[in-house]
Amino acid sequence: MPSNIDLPYSNIGFIAPDILLPNKSTDMYRWATVACDQYTSDPEYWQDVENITKNADSTYKLMLPEIYLDCPDADDRIAEINQNMRNYIHKDLFVNYRRSFILTRRSTPYSPVRTGLVAALDLERYDYHSGAKALIRATEGTVPERIPPRMKIRKNAVLEMPHILILIDDPGRTVIEPAAEALLSGSGIQPVYDTELMKNGGHLKGYLIDQSTGGELYAHIFKSMEELARSSGGFLFAVGDGNHSLASAKCHYEDLKRAGLPCRNARYAMVEIVNLHDQGILFEPIHRVLFGAEHEKLTAFLQSRGCRLERGDTRFHILSYITESGEGRIAIPRELHRLAVGALQLLLDAYVRENAECKIDYIHGADAVRKLGSRHGNVGFYLPAMDKNELFPTVSQNGALPRKTFSMGEACEKRYYMECRIIVDN
Repeated sequence: MPSNIDLPYSNIGFIAPDILLPNKSTDMYRWATVACDQYTSDPEYWQDVENITKNADSTYKLMLPEIYLDCPDADDRIAEINQNMRNYIHKDLFVNYRRSFILTRRSTPYSPVRTGLVAALDLERYDYHSGAKALIRATEGTVPERIPPRMKIRKNAVLEMPHILILIDDPGRTVIEPAAEALLSGSGIQPVYDTELMKNGGHLKGYLIDQSTGGELYAHIFKSMEELARSSGGFLFAVGDGNHSLASAKCHYEDLKRAGLPCRNARYAMVEIVNLHDQGILFEPIHRVLFGAEHEKLTAFLQSRGCRLERGDTRFHILSYITESGEGRIAIPRELHRLAVGALQLLLDAYVRENAECKIDYIHGADAVRKLGSRHGNVGFYLPAMDKNELFPTVSQNGALPRKTFSMGEACEKRYYMECRIIVDN
């Protein structure tokens, strides 16, 4: 297998990899499936995907939905996945696009378009630990216990497929948008894929950018990314979605390196890069519901930590909550965290440590919080949406955000697997 690394501009942790796409005879509707970390409480969703992709070449057969991570047959599933990868390579399913980018255009029922760039990032320049000052950083806290099961999948894999979305802070729209404009304004370059996505996923197009078909665009992407890096203050890439997958790739690479095994290709991870300021990037809040909590006991605990029940003081975050008795508001000291979600998470984590009978769940949608929070023994907290312009300065100042600080769209808007890349050396 050839090396798929392109070294120019690797000083900014950014390269054009060899990208594998299924050949033109492939049914792309059944090939592309949503990220493995979605619908983790919806077995019917994944059973439907299995039925749709039956007897078809599909990325579904190259990944393990996280809903099955703890199943008794998980190891057998992983072994089958690894064999499917080898089979797809050996039967010449793939077309290899050498040292290339793919510019993506994704529309969903909730967003008219999101534009991205499939590339690869250098894991040497990535650090997922809170407070890291690396070029590539996590935006949410990484849970170490979530990494080993994902490493097990990658350990004997010959391919990777990206569902990782990386954000760049490019308010001037200097990197991705000019390439998209050039491609879509009469360049004559046709998409290498153009398909509807199953299960309400919308539509996806991908345009190849390489040295032979788009030489000027290819050079523009490298040069403009380098210019953005110079003004980034050492923080160029923020992991928006898929941080635990990227952390697993990093740990796998470090294991190979420590063992003295070949790891040239494993050093890089393929991702989709999106401008934070793209119209298709919307930050939605993720609310909290505390189960098994006594309201009076929780109130006393919060007051002991400096919270108040009054409002109007700029030194506090003001949050609404709901219990079976009705709704109220609570003021949480801003000194705990710059963000309301961070301050609340610190308090709830501390409360759960002292009250083992309680648990926290992370809820999308105010209606769901209202329904759950009004039940006996529960307390629901409504959180504001994070201003996406706060992402880079907040991570720079405070380190990785608390887990589940924001959501970049609904589950069906998450990245669908399409491109593959070889991650083993010769």
